[in-house]
Amino acid sequence: MAVTVSLVLLFGLVLFFLLRSKTLGYGSAFIAMMFGFFLASTGASGPINNLATAVIDAIPNL
Repeated sequence: MAVTVSLVLLFGLVLFFLLRSKTLGYGSAFIAMMFGFFLASTGASGPINNLATAVIDAIPNL
């Protein structure tokens, strides 16, 4: 768990700086994929899925 969380933080930080500097390319896509992969294996995946479901369910009611 500790290694997974630290990898999520590492990939999240790298992705943040890549998006901030508007550096887009294959490297950015790889970082985004790895961030998503490691984020899905943490405890944050449940609340993220619940939030996405709530947003999707709320769209037709707008």
